[in-house]
Amino acid sequence: MANYHPSPSAWVRDQVALIDANGTTDGVTIMDRPVVLLTMTGRKSGNILKVPLMRVEHDGICVAVASKGGAPDHPQWYYNLLAHPDITLQDGAHVHAVRARELTGSEREVWWPRCVAAYPPYADYQVKTDRLIPLFALEPR
Repeated sequence: MANYHPSPSAWVRDQVALIDANGTTDGVTIMDRPVVLLTMTGRKSGNILKVPLMRVEHDGICVAVASKGGAPDHPQWYYNLLAHPDITLQDGAHVHAVRARELTGSEREVWWPRCVAAYPPYADYQVKTDRLIPLFALEPR
């Protein structure tokens, strides 16, 4: 079995440690907004990786927004989801097995305003970058 490999980013490590210690994402925030925790397999290392992301949910489906603050490149976890879409999603104390599916076309167009409503700076991030910010539906498997 693969080993858990903590993020090189201190704030990510700290948030993951807090979620793991408390057994819930409740009370953990990014920019005062609730988070969910994705646990995935690294595409190159095969290690277990954990990433807290803004909670974007509608009708029981969460969406992961690969914004990276409007950077010109995708976050590394984007490539991990493409390579290994079967992940776990922790929302509060509930942990679910999900499959990440990148949204395109009209389906993405429906979800983008929901993402911006959950975290308005996403709109600014999209303006800052030439890339279309990817969205992944995290669907039960």
